[in-house]
Amino acid sequence: MASRVETENGKFCKLLYLDPPLLLGLLAVSGLGLVVLYSAGQRNPDLVIGQAIRLGLGFVIMLTLAQLPPRYFRFWSPWIYLVGILLLLAVMVAGDISKGAQRWLNLGVVRFQPSEIMKLAVPMMVAWFFADKPLPPRWHHLLGGALITVIPFILIAEQPDLGTALVVGCAGAFALFMAGLSWFLLIGLAGALAAAIPLFWMYVMHDYQRQRVLTFLDPESDPLGTGYHIIQSKIAIGSGGIYGKGWLNGTQSHLDFLPEGSTDFIFAAFSEEFGLVGACLLLALYFFIVARGLYMASRAPDTYTRLLGGSLILIFFLYAFVNSGMVSGLLPVVGLPLPLFSYGGTSLVTLMAGFGMVMSLYTHRRTLTR
Repeated sequence: MASRVETENGKFCKLLYLDPPLLLGLLAVSGLGLVVLYSAGQRNPDLVIGQAIRLGLGFVIMLTLAQLPPRYFRFWSPWIYLVGILLLLAVMVAGDISKGAQRWLNLGVVRFQPSEIMKLAVPMMVAWFFADKPLPPRWHHLLGGALITVIPFILIAEQPDLGTALVVGCAGAFALFMAGLSWFLLIGLAGALAAAIPLFWMYVMHDYQRQRVLTFLDPESDPLGTGYHIIQSKIAIGSGGIYGKGWLNGTQSHLDFLPEGSTDFIFAAFSEEFGLVGACLLLALYFFIVARGLYMASRAPDTYTRLLGGSLILIFFLYAFVNSGMVSGLLPVVGLPLPLFSYGGTSLVTLMAGFGMVMSLYTHRRTLTR
């Protein structure tokens, strides 16, 4: 009976162009995130309901995109990229300013960040650029791919929004790396970037961004100011011990010592209640999703689908890696949410759209080879 149910579920997922292992991984993390959000959000059901609605919207978008054959993504890649660049330029001219940053466009009916579009548009465009070119790429092709990435990176960094700019830059870099960027060139680029750090520090970074780096290096220098967030986050993680304090029993988050416990620092609230064992299990779930996604990308039949699928999955990995490292004090605070966990909808919808594309690239692969 169990095998019959599994077979029927497999046929259902195949009919909807979904990948069952990846879908189960996403559902597991999303469900666990809602459970933790109820506790981290001071048992506020409105937070859970709001997040459940966002997750539902994200899964609908994922399901919709999974039905589209990859040729549609390839055809629309340059147009989506061009529209995204034009919207970023529009933000510079007429964008809404909030908390010192000019990142939003207000269209009357909706207010949104065009930079979110570029998280998908940049890897789509780089994959499109290399789709019909010989791999590994030649120097002038690499320069073209780098230019595709650098233009939106600069426009987003000027808003300023360094966190999103880094995600967009890494999205393009992932596609370039998978296109065949040599290790020799990577080492050379790393050396050039290291040499440029002083110039970046003096002429590119804003004061609050410099302060984040200094706080990362020595949070105890200002324990009640800029270092407060990370100090309380590490206390919450450490106080969870091996097995945690139990669900709904976290003290750091419930007594308001842990700032942003339901958004950027939800991993600390989770670790306090479920301990080292729970944190390791959550990271294992993230690893499973990334590993399955990379396997699916590796099975794609052409250059475009392989580069796009791999870079989209690595964006998800970047979110999970940076957020968990940030709240643990291993990386500077850059404001990236924990995927499928942190309360909020913009990045969640973007990530789920990426998973919809990945499922389409994998489940339509047989039609691509005909």
